[in-house]
Amino acid sequence: MDKRYDHKIEEPKILDLWKKNDCFKGIIDKKKKPFTIVLPPPNASGKLHVGNDLMLAIEDVLIRWKKMQGYSTLWLPGTDHAGFETQIVFERELREEGKSRFDYDRDTLYQKIWDFVEKNKGDIDEQMTRMGAGLDWSRYTYTLDDHVVDTVYTTFQKMVDDNLIYRDNYIVNYCPKCGTTFADLELKHITRKDPLYYMKYGPFTLATVRPETKFGDTAVAVNPKDKRYKEYIGKEIEVEGLLGSFKLKVIADHFVDPEFGTGVVKVTPAHDKNDYEAGLRHNLEVKPVIGLDGKLNDKCGPYEGMKVMEAREKVVDDLKAKGLLVKIDEEYEHVVSVCYKGGHDVEPTVLPNWFVSVGKLKKPALEIVKKGKVRIFPKWREVTYTRWIEEMRDWPISRQIVWGIRIPAWYSVKDNPKLLVTFIKGSERITGKISELLMNHSFGEIEKGLQNLIAPKDAKYIISKEKLEGEFLPETDTFDTWFSSGHWPLVTLHYPDSEDFKYFYPTSVMETGWEILRFWVSRMIMFGIYLTGNPPFNDVYLHGLVRAIDGKKMSKSLGNVVNPEEYIEEYGVDALRMGLISGTANGKDFAFPKDKVVSYRNFANKLWNMARFMLLMMEDKEISFYDGKSSKGLQKEDKEILKKLKETIKSVNDSLEKYRFSEAAELAYHFMWDDLASSYIEHVKDRQDKEFALSIFRYVFVEGLKILHPFMPFVTEAIWQNLPKNDGESEILLNSIWPE
Repeated sequence: MDKRYDHKIEEPKILDLWKKNDCFKGIIDKKKKPFTIVLPPPNASGKLHVGNDLMLAIEDVLIRWKKMQGYSTLWLPGTDHAGFETQIVFERELREEGKSRFDYDRDTLYQKIWDFVEKNKGDIDEQMTRMGAGLDWSRYTYTLDDHVVDTVYTTFQKMVDDNLIYRDNYIVNYCPKCGTTFADLELKHITRKDPLYYMKYGPFTLATVRPETKFGDTAVAVNPKDKRYKEYIGKEIEVEGLLGSFKLKVIADHFVDPEFGTGVVKVTPAHDKNDYEAGLRHNLEVKPVIGLDGKLNDKCGPYEGMKVMEAREKVVDDLKAKGLLVKIDEEYEHVVSVCYKGGHDVEPTVLPNWFVSVGKLKKPALEIVKKGKVRIFPKWREVTYTRWIEEMRDWPISRQIVWGIRIPAWYSVKDNPKLLVTFIKGSERITGKISELLMNHSFGEIEKGLQNLIAPKDAKYIISKEKLEGEFLPETDTFDTWFSSGHWPLVTLHYPDSEDFKYFYPTSVMETGWEILRFWVSRMIMFGIYLTGNPPFNDVYLHGLVRAIDGKKMSKSLGNVVNPEEYIEEYGVDALRMGLISGTANGKDFAFPKDKVVSYRNFANKLWNMARFMLLMMEDKEISFYDGKSSKGLQKEDKEILKKLKETIKSVNDSLEKYRFSEAAELAYHFMWDDLASSYIEHVKDRQDKEFALSIFRYVFVEGLKILHPFMPFVTEAIWQNLPKNDGESEILLNSIWPE
């Protein structure tokens, strides 16, 4: 053995050894129990962050442990197209070229993003391999693979047939000037001064920056803890308005800031996201008063046809004239959302979206956890799941972006003359109702240049995987990525007819971050039960989030982002893995444990030196291989270390069974360092029966390497490759039998 452990030399050698021996190939063996993990797919166009590395380390521990225990293990790899996150990253590159997504028709933009992702997709696969992840790459799945798309479409058709899909209004970020919606991540948030208008509203005075939306008000709200207005909660008030008097209910909701204005706010669910959510909670009417053209509609009397700013000025003048305007704060400073393309004010707007009716789906997903058929670890996270399922409302599954799996609906232009269509012709973007557009443009031109389409809520549509014959335009909305990734345990096993699915489903454990328990884990359970009758996994383990070294959330702007590649380069994969695993409390967020990473690099060197000591002491000696059973010739110290070994093996097993990874890692570490290296090894040096003592030491050291292997696979495997083997011992440590 070399004098010191050099991870830069040893890690590539060990990766090559595992690859050549196909160590991670999942094998269908009916004589063995299967143990399956599906990797939560990282973003295909991104790079691994330190949270991904924690996830890989934990899941690899489980796979190696179960493989050594004799299970038929399979760890399924894959990457995620990542919806609008990827589209936004791509659009940043377009902006550097002086272009935007509005310069391309839908199909061209999709292909450009596809090429961008394909160029970067291999990077993350290499990073996962470098981490030592025991993934079966022959079973790799990408969330836009044909069989994935086909499964998602088949599920959608089934849900349509089962009356679980409907179209209804949902609030989105809409820019009337750009004629398109924007995802939250596409918005810019600027601070500016706008007048804050104090208006009389029945018995109240309330403040708003948007008096022109008052025609869409369906309630007034106060904070439930605000004693000033306690007597009004639940009552109706009569409000004198510009179009005559009207009545509104007073609701109590925590979204109201008692310090803002007078502590009373008007609620306009159709044109404010907070108000929309409050409207859902209080079952309020949603009453749109601003159209997609940015003008007030026919609910607004004489203000109909005015653009927002024009209407605002006119409304303010009329409020003054009627004595309904109390005062104006001209110095009010607030944060405003604008679109990234032109910096225009974004209009929260209610538009038709596709919804899943969750009532029939969520009940079995709740019962399966309550009955313990799906166990959630740590146990205290279970309440997060049950509360979410109990409170879950119908799920809007459509997103107004290009990058993703398009919803397979088609609209006849003949049967749907009110379709609002935007298409590109040359360098010109054209928007209008399809019936009017067809007067000046051919269907072929519109179809070829199609960018987006907004269908009325009552539009007639046909669901079809394939393009329809005739003049049909496709739905341009894509599925929410949680809808498609909700199929992940199914599509990775090629549901429904593959041998993999029949043998490896349900999978054993879903390991992921706690923050997506509601968005992803719940949806996987719902789809698994809906499509197969069984949940997709038996256990769920939720790891905590890795924060910056200072304990704050990592942020580029704060300059506190931890780059795991730097730590791998300096300290090695084992040190990073062990540092992350042992640095976390069970399922809780934690600061990146830099000190632990450094100390585990030192521990890797200690293990290497222990092996070198043993080999040096064995030179020129006849060493027999102790079998771990015989008590003949054992001295007190031998019995103590063997007893401690058995206790450690049992404790490590018990901890891993309970998903207490930090505890298991610390147990293995302290046994090897404190009991073996610091104590027993010194005893061996002074033994008269050195050959016998060395045989005990080798046995204990090797068993210790085995229980450490899932946590620190590289250094333990590298040491194993340098040790003399007994008859029947595996040439590869990973293929060894886990200690009893």
